[in-house]
Amino acid sequence: MLIGVPKEIKNHEYRVGLTPTSVREFIAHGHDVLVETNAGGGIGSSDEIYQFAGAQIVGDPAEIFAKAELIVKVKEPQAAERQMLRPDQVLFTYLHLAPDPDQTRDLVNSGAVCIAYETVTDGHGGLPLLAPMSQVAGRLSIQAGASALERAKGGRGILLGGVPGVAPAKVVVIGGGVVGENAIYMALGMAADVTVLDRRVDVLARLAQRFGAALKTVYSTRASLEDYVLQADLVIGGVLIAGAEAPKLVTRDMVKRMKPGAVLVDVAIDQGGCFETSHMTTHAEPTYVVDGVVHYCVANMPGAVPHTSTHALNNVTLPYALALADKGYQKALLENPNFLEGLNVCKGKITYRAVAEDLGYEYVDPRVALES
Repeated sequence: MLIGVPKEIKNHEYRVGLTPTSVREFIAHGHDVLVETNAGGGIGSSDEIYQFAGAQIVGDPAEIFAKAELIVKVKEPQAAERQMLRPDQVLFTYLHLAPDPDQTRDLVNSGAVCIAYETVTDGHGGLPLLAPMSQVAGRLSIQAGASALERAKGGRGILLGGVPGVAPAKVVVIGGGVVGENAIYMALGMAADVTVLDRRVDVLARLAQRFGAALKTVYSTRASLEDYVLQADLVIGGVLIAGAEAPKLVTRDMVKRMKPGAVLVDVAIDQGGCFETSHMTTHAEPTYVVDGVVHYCVANMPGAVPHTSTHALNNVTLPYALALADKGYQKALLENPNFLEGLNVCKGKITYRAVAEDLGYEYVDPRVALES
């Protein structure tokens, strides 16, 4: 199979779909790989390194989209890229379709087979291709939040961990999943006063066992959520409903009543965000202020640390991408029900129920779409 790796064009996105090491694996399996020139520059991998791994370097992304049978990316295809997709071409990348009707429409119209990293499951309720980026984003959320709390950046002017004689910042983490757990790890490491809210008692118990008395665990209700958000200096939004738009848990009214200079970091922004006042930002302009509260809502947070992120992502995506190339997309998906969960769009049909329900499309069973 011919695999294509275009350079990412989203704002300040430095990750790349395949590392040279991953390219070498495809070559060893008898496949050919086209890589756009300087696609790996953000991770310190030159065109020469990719060529040494066996890739052919291509100067024009249009050539990659025109020739490749399988496109491997990191972020959702931008408008210009979506116009180059063709029927039966396989796209393997993050999509986050539920809050993005324009992208969804274009992918449906393309006739391509679009598999989303973020909805592939592992049979145990986990999302293995989303987890490493959630780990990175959770840890980055504390770095970003600590920076935004600086007075020069609109924040309250509070050092996250305080100093002897001065209290640390109050950090509230909404959601105890992968993002939340990694945010807690970083915030406690910086000596902040940390509380996590979740509606799953088993998750709270697990976090309490891991972090001990340093972490406050609170069952999330409307009342407790409001109470802790209004006390917070920094709030991390890490709530996820796989494939669906994130619930708006922090209302506009709550934001109005937060401390002036408090900071909200919305890690769920890829799925629409879990704060009512959130809208997507970029690494170029990461923050904005609503009612005196600083909002950090960068959609591709892990792109800020592309070396770590790309290698972590390839560690988990490579076996799936090789399966697509070795077996063809139909066999690879049909023989693995967890991989099949990643199929969001297939030949003009929406094959992921949450996306269909959120955007008003007819849902088509993925097996039916593949076998038709």
